[in-house]
Amino acid sequence: MSGGIARGRLTEERKAWRKNHPHGFVAKPETGPDGSVNLMTWQCTIPGKPGGWRPAITVKQILVGIQDLLDQPNPADPAQTDGYHLFIQEPAEYKRRVKQQAKQYPALLM
Repeated sequence: MSGGIARGRLTEERKAWRKNHPHGFVAKPETGPDGSVNLMTWQCTIPGKPGGWRPAITVKQILVGIQDLLDQPNPADPAQTDGYHLFIQEPAEYKRRVKQQAKQYPALLM
């Protein structure tokens, strides 16, 4: 997926998110000092479920948990139908596509 296609899709997803998103969740693209919007970098907030926060959970554990879900999706609870079917029916192709997308968006080192 080229940068232009990704930006177009993210623009549409941003519009859909603004119209309908789960209560308490925040997802917004980064805004530069000049007011420009960077659709390729987002700031997100994921609230804990009621009674589900444990003070012993660290930021590191949360981020590693998200990484684990990206690496080993839960087929019993798919968030995206197309990705789910590919993961179940063609796991090698699923991994190839994930690796391809990871190469397109190199890690931001801060």
